Amino acid sequence: MDDSKVVGGKAKKPGKRGRKPAKIDLKAKLERSRQSARECRARKKLRYQYLEELVSTRERAICALREELEMYKQWCIAMDQGKIPSEIKALLTGEEPKVQQNTNKQAKPPKTEPNSNSC
Repeated sequence: MDDSKVVGGKAKKPGKRGRKPAKIDLKAKLERSRQSARECRARKKLRYQYLEELVSTRERAICALREELEMYKQWCIAMDQGKIPSEIKALLTGEEPKVQQNTNKQAKPPKTEPNSNSC
């Protein structure tokens, strides 16, 4: 018996199902593919620019927080030595404090990791 099937009185040969691809102009198809690739690269470039900007913003915030933490550590060291930093005095009296970094010069510098970025 041959490989054809009878469906509704019509003989069907086995093969690919679905719509057969239309004959598309090969040059037009290639050009659409190139255009799509260009757009994909442009989107990728924008995405990487956005992510790099986001990383940069977060790194700056981290640096600012590290500096603030170091300032608080210096204040704690000064208070442990019985000194009250002028910034804390100003906060307690309600005055505007003069922003001053590294009020205590005798404290050890912070340890830096070999792979960490400096701020």
